[in-house]
Amino acid sequence: MDKQSVIKQVNHILIEDFELEPNSIKPEANLRDELGLDSLDGVDLVVALEKTFQVKIDEIEAREIDTVEKIYAQIIKKTQN
Repeated sequence: MDKQSVIKQVNHILIEDFELEPNSIKPEANLRDELGLDSLDGVDLVVALEKTFQVKIDEIEAREIDTVEKIYAQIIKKTQN
């Protein structure tokens, strides 16, 4: 899966499932501080990513994801294996 496809699908999840404004989703945006996602949202996000991309994200990997760019990177890494 190419980077643009990953970006498009991740952004779609953030917009549709978490009702975020499209213009607020920037690679450097912090999920908690800038986008307002809490720990429960984080769990929901991981589940949505796992379902959409058919990957497994373990707890350690999930804790490292704190920006939109890190979501993209994690999914790209997982889908290229």
